[in-house]
Amino acid sequence: MTRNQIASAASAAFFIGIMSSASFAAGALEGVWNVKDTAGKPFEITLSSNGAAKATLGEGMTGTWKEDGNLITWDTGWTTKITKDGNQYKKTAYRKGQSLDSPPANSSEAEKAK
Repeated sequence: MTRNQIASAASAAFFIGIMSSASFAAGALEGVWNVKDTAGKPFEITLSSNGAAKATLGEGMTGTWKEDGNLITWDTGWTTKITKDGNQYKKTAYRKGQSLDSPPANSSEAEKAK
């Protein structure tokens, strides 16, 4: 192999490794999450591999989510994040128009359904 072929093979292996890591990260959040609303009532958030999000809160909510920042944007205008906090996950929710830099309107533990 020439030096250029070795460099190309190494670059390709690195790129495949990065893409596999990104897929794993998305897979870790995909699924059904048990969380609580602002009144402490339990509900579920489902994050699909195609970027769709839905929740069993009230009449039901729909939205989209992105792996980057673990951000869920709801059709109601609210925004939710599910983040890892030590060995557990946490849900934080922000009202329509509320800055993500401000304290959340609600937070609860987030547990992935088995």
